[in-house]
Amino acid sequence: MSTPKWVAIWGNAVSIAENRPERYARNITLRYPVRIPFDGQSPAGDRLQIGDWPSVGDWPLVGDRPPVGGTPLRLTFDNFCGENRDADDSPVTIAKTTLLVTGSRNPADRFYPVTFAGERSVTIAPGKSVTSDPVEVSAAAGETVYVSFYLADFTLMRSVVYTCGPLSGGMYANGDQTETVQFDVNTSRVTKLNYFLSNVSLLTAEENRAIVCYGDSITAQDWPDYLQLRCAREGFGHTAIIRRAASGTRILREYTCLTYESYGLMGSKRFEREVPTDGADAVIIQQGINDIIHPVGTDVNIFRPMSDLPTVEELIEGLKTYIAQARRMGLRVYVGTLLPMGGWRTDAPFRQEMRHAYNDFIRTTDLIDGCIDFDKALRDPARPDWFLPEYDSGDHLHPSKKGYERMAAEVPEELLK
Repeated sequence: MSTPKWVAIWGNAVSIAENRPERYARNITLRYPVRIPFDGQSPAGDRLQIGDWPSVGDWPLVGDRPPVGGTPLRLTFDNFCGENRDADDSPVTIAKTTLLVTGSRNPADRFYPVTFAGERSVTIAPGKSVTSDPVEVSAAAGETVYVSFYLADFTLMRSVVYTCGPLSGGMYANGDQTETVQFDVNTSRVTKLNYFLSNVSLLTAEENRAIVCYGDSITAQDWPDYLQLRCAREGFGHTAIIRRAASGTRILREYTCLTYESYGLMGSKRFEREVPTDGADAVIIQQGINDIIHPVGTDVNIFRPMSDLPTVEELIEGLKTYIAQARRMGLRVYVGTLLPMGGWRTDAPFRQEMRHAYNDFIRTTDLIDGCIDFDKALRDPARPDWFLPEYDSGDHLHPSKKGYERMAAEVPEELLK
């Protein structure tokens, strides 16, 4: 008999929101759907609509025994960016948290209370995180757990990350709606911003595991979701895909100015904090393009000096730091090449030369377990510095939906087993 262990089934990085006067909120409920890894096919469509959350019937199981399932479930909330970002450090108080699990074994109106050291309310100090007490729920592969939490008092909404994809999204509503099954369409909205909730883990069978996808906006977007769907289609239901990505982030630099603060934290502040994840045995790293494309010179933008541009050697050393940290965590390491960027607004020959040199290192180094050649898969053979048109979102930096699906398809099967 296998020994049960905690495995993350959902997760996000914690980054920093743009500093605006309206960043304070009160008397709102945030709700995020967490889908337990499953065998089967996803429903059509990739937008979460109010009143249109997928039900267990939309996520068919294959076989008699769900590949992932368990009873205790725990949540982690994080106030990392509440520290040293404002005149006063800002604690966050979550007044109430509940879980609602879809599926035939769970009544549609049954809410599970979440406690922290036995208390319903919890205050998270600036720069800290808290993990809930285990919650005894009946949850199995193919079901969706809805995490709802209520912010009663004024709260600085600074610890946040943007994500999108067919399995991503959430909602918020006015008032305490933590025990409301269906939000009122007039007092709620969908959102792609994930506040404070950074991890959901399940106590499950020893053979189940997680892979961490680490990066910037390209990884904050769709391809990790498509990789989770691929795991379901191809019989790797024991594997959960956990996204740790924040838009605008660089390996070696971060912005200190208020204008670009929301472009996130540098790698030395992110990697060792984000990547350790319950049940993870591998990490896929895909980062470095922002280090290359951001600097433009103070004559163009006073906040983006060319002195921020690293050498290729410095960028590779930054990646090596990631690899060494991941090895100390006991993880297998796969690295994705940087995608084409021909036509992007700061595209220039010297930037392409840097990208090629960085990619050549990833393709040839023996420091990693494998290279995932996203660049080769998505580039136009006739113009190798450009996306194949069907894989270009239109901005010449981020892939289209088809491009993200292709990225997920490029992940080697050996990593998913």
